[in-house]
Amino acid sequence: MQESLAERALRRDRLIVAGLLGLLFLLAALYTVSGAGMEMSAPKMPGMLGKADPSGLGTDMDMAGAWSFGHALLVFLMWWVMMIAMMLPSVAPVVLLYAALGRRGAQALAVPRSCAAFVLGYLAVWALFSALATALQWALEEGGLVSASMMSLTSSRAGALVLIAAGAFQFTPLKQSCLSQCRSPAEVLTRHRRSGMTGAFRMGVEHGWYCLGCCWFLMALLFVGGIMNFAWIVGLALWVAAEKYLPHGPQISKLAGAALVLWGAAILAGVL
Repeated sequence: MQESLAERALRRDRLIVAGLLGLLFLLAALYTVSGAGMEMSAPKMPGMLGKADPSGLGTDMDMAGAWSFGHALLVFLMWWVMMIAMMLPSVAPVVLLYAALGRRGAQALAVPRSCAAFVLGYLAVWALFSALATALQWALEEGGLVSASMMSLTSSRAGALVLIAAGAFQFTPLKQSCLSQCRSPAEVLTRHRRSGMTGAFRMGVEHGWYCLGCCWFLMALLFVGGIMNFAWIVGLALWVAAEKYLPHGPQISKLAGAALVLWGAAILAGVL
């Protein structure tokens, strides 16, 4: 009997899902690297840090009150697309696992669509985070605590306190609980299994909440190194992936947290 188009698509669903995730990651990464509509592209940011106006008065771009709805929307897209580029590599194995589990169900032919709904639910959580990050950035710029041109904290003391707080967060029960859920996706996906596109979306949202609970404070470090700092973006993405998938992820998480605390303390003490 000749194989139907649906059956051939089902056999290739893993490639379809992986290919679409790869394409989404590539588009998000290219948009982020290009500068996400900002004045400075991400690769240029590391070399510009520390070259701000020594008077502390800032440039015209640093003046408060420059925000508009259009600018806020652009900053929101910057945050959201950047989060997509940073988080997709670490969530891709979960999506592929979800696809594998879906092939065993009654709606096996709908695996690509259900995976798309799962990813949309996951990214919806990071859209909410991006909206909150945009509001925080706006408030910090209005208060003169973040440079509008460099998109980083204007005070090294404030940066040190963020480093210490982010490091301390690595040892909290919330961090460890969410990290445990992220490191056991098979158990979570099986226990919270839901059918249909709506169910897939809700599962994506639930996994997104665990991921957000695990990583939200780490993303605050972008205010220290510069929100569009390419080195920090890549470094944080690798950090998140290492915590979730390396054999000693929880230990890596705490070791990195201790390093952040020491780094912040050294800045406060004037050693760095």
